[in-house]
Amino acid sequence: MFKRIQNLFLAASTALIIAMFFCKMYTQPGIEGSDAVMRYYENIPYLLINIMLLTANIFAIFNFKNPILQARVSVIGGLLMVAFQIWLGITFFRYQDLVIFSVSMLFPLLEAFLNFMAARSAMIDGVTVQAASKRKLPKKKRS
Repeated sequence: MFKRIQNLFLAASTALIIAMFFCKMYTQPGIEGSDAVMRYYENIPYLLINIMLLTANIFAIFNFKNPILQARVSVIGGLLMVAFQIWLGITFFRYQDLVIFSVSMLFPLLEAFLNFMAARSAMIDGVTVQAASKRKLPKKKRS
């Protein structure tokens, strides 16, 4: 399954998505040193988007025999990650004076890059397989 480079890109992207389940999103400094920590799974919309992204990546990883479908799912996942990054950016600019944000807010941008690289590699692989299968067809005899 991991013989192709697009599966390695997708596995790295999936690992980052799984890491987002356990990373903190931001820390809100409190009075007298008590800090409130917000994690991605505590906000229901962020949790749902992470679950959708994880499902899309796992689906793309296990579709290694159909590289065109793998590329399409990777592009859709990458676009969802860009939208998620925009949403996190809006959250950052809205609350930047009140809370201290974590570096994990940049994970969706890296995940989107990895997904687009996986889609590019899968598309190249799919076109190569299609071209090779057309070359191997036996010639028909004309009467």
